[in-house]
Formats: sequence, structure tokens, C-alpha cells
Amino acid sequence: MPRIAILTPSLTTGDAVGNDVLVMHDVLKRRGLAVRLYAEGWSNIDGHKIWPADKLGNYLKAKSDVLIYHYSRGWDFGLELLSKLGCKTSVRYHNVTPPEFFTRFNDDLARMCLEGRKQLRSIARAGCDLYISASAYNERELIAEGVEENRCFVVPPFHHIDRLNAISADRKILDAYRDDVTNILMVGRISPNKGHALLIEAFAAYNRDYNPRSRLLIVGKEETRLKAYGLWLREIARHLKVKNSVFFAGEVSDRELKAYYSVADIFLMTSELEGFCVPLIEAMAMKVPIVAYGSSAVPDTVDGVGLVWTERDPYLLAESVNSIVKNEETAHALGEMGLSRYEENFMNRVIEKKFLEAVGHLL
Repeated sequence: MPRIAILTPSLTTGDAVGNDVLVMHDVLKRRGLAVRLYAEGWSNIDGHKIWPADKLGNYLKAKSDVLIYHYSRGWDFGLELLSKLGCKTSVRYHNVTPPEFFTRFNDDLARMCLEGRKQLRSIARAGCDLYISASAYNERELIAEGVEENRCFVVPPFHHIDRLNAISADRKILDAYRDDVTNILMVGRISPNKGHALLIEAFAAYNRDYNPRSRLLIVGKEETRLKAYGLWLREIARHLKVKNSVFFAGEVSDRELKAYYSVADIFLMTSELEGFCVPLIEAMAMKVPIVAYGSSAVPDTVDGVGLVWTERDPYLLAESVNSIVKNEETAHALGEMGLSRYEENFMNRVIEKKFLEAVGHLL
């Protein structure tokens, strides 16, 4: 039986890459396969044994063994392993954020992203047996860099929505925000590529022109390294006179996250760069109508079950929000359409089938 190693630079719960890594491991383990998780650093991982990345060579020794490398940022060690190991190799591509998003706010993050984007060409030309992209958008990047199409598969990322569906929502959040105020929700880490400036501008237009009894709930972890970005966003809210209606929730528990989706009237996504965007399918699963700026992988992920615009126009987004909020039938229809798309394309059992089909070419 071949051994399988899943490798990632760092591993933690609560982010899209971490959830994908952990569920992928569990899927393979349930199939009776010999599989281990390897990382350079990790935290808050319960119920899984993590092995140090530099010990991976002691585990994968046979030509039939398989490495699945989760590529989401620059990492020399991971790139070198693809050429050094004598086993079968596979890259799980999550996308790497271009550095220009970070140059204004943090030089270290900008350098990390620059290195990651530079490594994309090397990753594409490493001659791996398989490239598994999280979206068609990511796959197009790989093919443009020289990966042969017959080595490419698109498999959406595994996620924690099963866990969200199984738990109860946080009562404090429900009590705080279930009132006659319209709740507009955005979920995603507080990072410059997420387009929060446009988000706040669109909300300000909606709050001013259509519905002063509305609030914007921004859920997502704020890194110390991006403190300047967070302060800039709050200054935008102050300048647009909506600072008292914009709430930064920070990193939240699963129960709190479910509560935020439960109170949301609209899910508004204005990100400028997404390799897939798991929060979009969370919103679908929770039947929250979606309005989005159609950048990168967003149009492919939503695919007609929300209002998606290619223009970065806050007034268009505000008008779209209003058209849904004021029409309960439209809101209900979009919610049901989103749930159907989630169930048909993005439930973990559906993703599992696609993933096993892809890795079946290696096993």
C-alpha cells in the first residue's frame, strides 16, 4: 500500500487551507490508506497528529508513495521537496495573493507573496504527476504557466460547513442582532486583497440612500502585522459617517459564525482576489442571498445564484442590496438557489468524490 503525506507550510483551524488539509486527511484515512500530516508550524489542532515537515523524507521512500503539497504561499522547502523526492507528487493549488495588495501595509507579507508568485512558475514546471486546483480560476493560472491540461483537476476545497450545520448558533449574537435593523455580512480575514474599502463604501451608499436602519458586520481575524490596514478601514468608515454602523467582530468561534450567518439579510463580498472563497458557499449553505464583486474565482463559485457584478461600483452594489432586501420573494428565491448549488456541488461528500477521482490517478 502506498504511503501518502499531506504537506503544508503551516496548519491551523479556522481558515480555508487548514480545513481543506484536515478534511482531506480524514477522507483518505477513512478509505483505509496510510496518510500523515506534515507542516513546518501548527497550532490549535485537536484530534490530529502533525509531523515536522523536515521528517517527511523518512516517510515517503517508495516510488509508489504520494506527496500532496498544499501550495498557498512561497516556501522554498516545499518547492525543493517536489524535485528531491523520488515518489509521486501532487500540488494542491489554493492561489497566492499578489504582493501589491500588501506593499502599503506590511513589507514582510508583501515579500512572502512576491516569493510565492515567483514560485508559481517553478511549481508549474516541476513535472508533478497531478495538479489539483481549488477552482477553474486557479487551474487557468497553472495552465498559463505551462502545466499540461491532462494533469489538471478542479476540486473545490473541503470545509467545515458540516460542523456549522450540526451546532447551535451563539445566543448572545442572535439576541444582539435580531432586531428591525438590516444586517449586511462579510466573512473573511482582514486582509487588503479582500476589498474591505469597497465593502464599506457600498454599505455607506446603501445606509445613506436606501436604509439608515442597517448595519455592516465584518467577521474575520485581524493580524497584528496588518494593524495599519484595520485602522485605515475604520478611518474610511468614520469619513463616510458610518463608523457607528460598522462592526468588526474579529476571529469568532463556530457557534458565533453560525449566529452571524443566521442574522444576516445579505452576504456582501467585495474581495479583489479569491482562489475559491469558502465564505460564499457558507452563505449558500445558510441560505443567505449573495451580492458580490465578480473578481477572480468569485463568478465561478457563485455561478448565477447571486447578484455578481464585474464593475467595482459601490452604488451598483448598494442598489443590488436594496433590490433584495425590499423584495422578500427575491431574497427567498436566491437563498433557495444558493442552497441547491451548495448541495449539488459543494457538500463535502460531493467534493470527496471529485477528490478521490483525482488522486485515483496516482494510487
